[in-house]
Amino acid sequence: MPYDWNFTIVLRYLPQLLEGGLHTIILSAAAIALAAPIGVVMGVIRQQRVPILAPIAVAYIDFFRTSVALVLICWCYFALPVLIGVTLSTFTAVTIAIGLQASAYLAELVRAGLQSISVGQWEAARALGMGTRLRLQYIILPQAARRMIPVFFLLVIEVFKTSTLAGFVTYPEIVYEAYRVATDIYRPIETFTIVGAICFVFLFSLGRIALYLERRYAVVER
Repeated sequence: MPYDWNFTIVLRYLPQLLEGGLHTIILSAAAIALAAPIGVVMGVIRQQRVPILAPIAVAYIDFFRTSVALVLICWCYFALPVLIGVTLSTFTAVTIAIGLQASAYLAELVRAGLQSISVGQWEAARALGMGTRLRLQYIILPQAARRMIPVFFLLVIEVFKTSTLAGFVTYPEIVYEAYRVATDIYRPIETFTIVGAICFVFLFSLGRIALYLERRYAVVER
C-alpha cells in the first residue's frame, strides 16, 4: 500500500521546529565558546611540551576524545551536580559536556596547526629576541589560525550534530522538538524529513562559508 505523504500538517508546527533549531545553534555556540580557550591552551601546552603540564594535557585530550558524547552528557547532567553540590540547568550541563569534548579535538587541531609552521618562522622570531609567548602571539598563532579555519568549521559542524543528543536529557533542541511533533501528529516520516532539510541547509551553509574562508585566507608556501 503506497504511503500517503502529507507535509501540510507538519508545516503547521514549523515554528516549533525552527525554535528547536535556534536552541541547537545557541547550545552549539556556547559549547564552542567554552571549548575555544581550553582547546587553544591545551594545544599549545602539548605542542610546546611544557614540563609537568604536557602530560596532563595529553591525558585530558585522550580522555575526552575517547569518551562517548551521550555518556558525557548524561554524566554531566546527573552526576556532576551531585559531585559539586550545585544545581545545573540542562543547558549548562550539556554545554559543559559537549564543550569539554570539543576542546580536546580543538587542542589537537591547534597542535597540528602549530606544527605546520616551518621551523624557519620559529627561528626568525627567536632571532628577533622574542620570548615564547610573543612568538606564539604575534608570529606563529596568526599563521596557524589561517590554516586551521577549514577544519575548525568541520569541528563546528560536528558540535552541532552532537548537540542533537541533548534531547536525551530533555533539552529542547531540534530533534527533541521533532520527536514531540511526530508523537502529536503521528507523522514521523514527514517531520524528520523536514528537520533533515533544515539541518542540511544550515550545515551546507557552514560548509560553504568554510570553503570561502579557506580560499580567502589560503597560505601560499614559498
